[in-house]
Amino acid sequence: MRWTRAVATAATLSIMLAGCGAGPSDRPVVAVERPGAGGAQNEEPAAQEPDRAEVPQNDLTWRDCTESTLSSLAFGDGPAGLVLECAEFSTPIDTAGSVIGTFRAGALRARLPQTPTDVAPLVLTSGSDRSSASTLAGLALGPNSALLAAQPIVAVDRRGIGASQPIDCIPAQLRAVMSDLGQTGVGSDDPVGAVAEFSQDATISCRDFLQPYEGTFDAPHAADDIEQLRKQWQVDKINLIGAGNGAKVALSYARRYGEHLARLVLDAPEPVGADATTMAEARVVGAEAALTAYAQRCKAVNCALGADPRAAIIALMNKASGGALGDISAADLSTALIGFLSSPRGDQANRVTDLADVLAAADRGDRGPLSAMITREAAAISSDGEFVNRCTDSQQPPTQDKARELAQAWASKYPAFGRTTAIGLMVCSAWPVTSAPPLPTDLELPVLVFAGAADPIVGGAAASVTGALGSAGARHATMTWQGWGHPVLAHSGCAQKAVVDYLAEGKLPADGGACPA
Repeated sequence: MRWTRAVATAATLSIMLAGCGAGPSDRPVVAVERPGAGGAQNEEPAAQEPDRAEVPQNDLTWRDCTESTLSSLAFGDGPAGLVLECAEFSTPIDTAGSVIGTFRAGALRARLPQTPTDVAPLVLTSGSDRSSASTLAGLALGPNSALLAAQPIVAVDRRGIGASQPIDCIPAQLRAVMSDLGQTGVGSDDPVGAVAEFSQDATISCRDFLQPYEGTFDAPHAADDIEQLRKQWQVDKINLIGAGNGAKVALSYARRYGEHLARLVLDAPEPVGADATTMAEARVVGAEAALTAYAQRCKAVNCALGADPRAAIIALMNKASGGALGDISAADLSTALIGFLSSPRGDQANRVTDLADVLAAADRGDRGPLSAMITREAAAISSDGEFVNRCTDSQQPPTQDKARELAQAWASKYPAFGRTTAIGLMVCSAWPVTSAPPLPTDLELPVLVFAGAADPIVGGAAASVTGALGSAGARHATMTWQGWGHPVLAHSGCAQKAVVDYLAEGKLPADGGACPA
């Protein structure tokens, strides 16, 4: 059941949350000198092991949802013995008491036959990038299993996203503008203005619908939901991974509830303290790099895109921009491409020819497979809940004139994704600008950070995060995965091994290490 104006109440809301060969690798970490990096050194001083996370004393009531979850995500079959389980728990709308009532929140737990049952689970959030349940399911289906074999993993979705009961606040007539960023139909002569108008209408609609709790969809409230899970479990310490935007949630948890963290991993974290334009350019740089790595791999396996796959994809993007792909806009094509490049399944390197075949068919006039791919990828990232959460997190969007200027400049600087990314800056332009959530100021816990060399979701953003950790006094170590994709742990066996070791002893690897593609 969806949230609708007919069923929402102001007091109590119940929600059900129920390279060339850049691919997976189990090769060991490669030591890389990176002078000036904060945190751990090659020989980390002896330190007392942090307290360990605990096995839940009062666990949730789990029910098997393996088949339904994989079917809804269209991820294909899982490995033999994979079990996905869903459960629910209540969480206050606002722990400060400004709004009385509770949400029904939920979680997805993954385990393999060899996963021990007497160890503390690892909590995962991917924030508003996509549902945390989707991120966990993708990781569980991928070619690397060391992390899930060591302990169960529990994903908690942000409010209104994924396995949670979806928000239904955007009128249907606005959805087409949202999906193609105003690049087809009415308003296509000025997509920046069309999307800005969409933002205004959607913002008014969603904020009116959500009153009086429209301010409870930020990262600190998402951190409160994770804290409620800890209380439900009746444990003092948890292990937490924040991936992408989920790192903002994890840092909010560390700020508010740091004494309850045993281990903290930030996997390809988005920048902190950055405005919308800076974050968008970081993403587009990462997406262009990921596309280049994909094209190199595509060429190496003699894929259907010919001798220069990157040029072929850019030519297809130009066709979409010019209306030569029918109702498939450049924004739609971008959704499909970035969805593939950032898939949490972690096996993109094995599916290079699949994407190439779809794109080549569309170029020949057979657009059915590409349309199906666009529909699938859009469904994973374009819910009303994701609009509300992302806009709540957004900081300092540019003016329309600045976005038009960026669209022109980025179209040549970043030929695959630049123009569409600049237009997309208008999606949250009407949402009231809120203050960035405060960062931890005193964090004694050692923190493990991963960054991707070609990340289409956050770009190269780890430096701002490690700077914030250093300011909080936290020891930290950063490892870079040299492949393409997001998040790192879904793709790199080397990174998973580093996390398993860190969870076991609380000791950081040498700062500045790298995991090969």
